[in-house]
Amino acid sequence: AIACRGAGTTSAPHPFLPLGPFGRNMTVRWRNRDDFGTSIPKTISLCQIGRRAGHGEVTDVPRIVVADDDRRICDLVAIYCRREGFHVIPVYDGTRVLPVVRSERPHVVVLDLMFPGADGLEICRTLRAESDVPIILLTAKDDDADRVLGLELGADDYVTKPFYPRELVARIKAVLRRLHWQSSPDGSQVLTFRDLEIDLAARSVKVGGQPLALRPKEFDLLAFLARNPGRVLSREQLLEDVWGYDFTGDCRTVDTHVKRLRRRLGPAAGRYIVTIWGIGYRFDGVRV
Repeated sequence: AIACRGAGTTSAPHPFLPLGPFGRNMTVRWRNRDDFGTSIPKTISLCQIGRRAGHGEVTDVPRIVVADDDRRICDLVAIYCRREGFHVIPVYDGTRVLPVVRSERPHVVVLDLMFPGADGLEICRTLRAESDVPIILLTAKDDDADRVLGLELGADDYVTKPFYPRELVARIKAVLRRLHWQSSPDGSQVLTFRDLEIDLAARSVKVGGQPLALRPKEFDLLAFLARNPGRVLSREQLLEDVWGYDFTGDCRTVDTHVKRLRRRLGPAAGRYIVTIWGIGYRFDGVRV
């Protein structure tokens, strides 16, 4: 069993992994001999645990940057992610987050806001300005203003400490699912409908041959609708698939984004996005 001080003591079926929430005051102590028949010190780093469990470095899997100045939290999140087959790149120094993301090109960034000597919100702002990499904020702050500001700066999700590791992994997997559907069912990266062209890889849209500027979530919504032509999609389904796991908004969020998307598409919107009253929306385009 593993004792998580400061967040309560929990035990888990897996000999290494606690199931309970954890935060900055967590300590980990090993009480028995390990499963491999060798004795180990009473205290052991979480990185060592991961290596003993046989986690090697893998490149042909989703890459997750986990950035937190608390090594215990960073490494424990890494263990849970590696259990899912992810390749984890830990970053403990806030000044290293941007260089690491630029060089590693991860699929998801888990970012702590409270780095000593670095502004996590400013890191988030720069990441979003440079790329569309999904960002999950991880922080001890629970103030609504900080949460809203982080999301407005382009973060895809927000988790406050203490948290359950499994919940964070579920949110990462939800983001990866959204990345997976950002290609058409036949594998094509470009969806073409009459006067509308959606490049899923480049995250770009053209209407009548002219580039159209969309916000990240507007693009995600249009891409998901276009990948499911002719299907009636409920607001609840759109919230789950486009906004992700356990989004705290309500169905009006979908209506607001559809309204903005229609305004940006102009006259073309009427040919593609149809409201199904009382249910949701349907995309009526036919691929060419």
